[in-house]
Amino acid sequence: MDDLEFKFEVEIIQSEERKRIDKEVKKHLAAAGLVDPSGKLKIKGVSPKMLKRMKQEHVECPVMDRNVQFLQCFVCANFQSRVNGRVLCKGDPL
Repeated sequence: MDDLEFKFEVEIIQSEERKRIDKEVKKHLAAAGLVDPSGKLKIKGVSPKMLKRMKQEHVECPVMDRNVQFLQCFVCANFQSRVNGRVLCKGDPL
């Protein structure tokens, strides 16, 4: 973590139920090539079990000042790394 430049270290919060992915987030995922033609989320190197877990997580985003799904944070330009239940965020304006 010493070599990554980040402004914020944000805690990942678990919830019991999965939330639906917003249409806006799904568009960003599709533009990044992370959604297959049938509409299913497919991230290279991430298992289906981990994807299910990611859908149940959210973070209090310091850049947008609101609670967002972890998947939205994961595809954000400010996302640096996920380490020990925390997200390292660059904190640049979007």
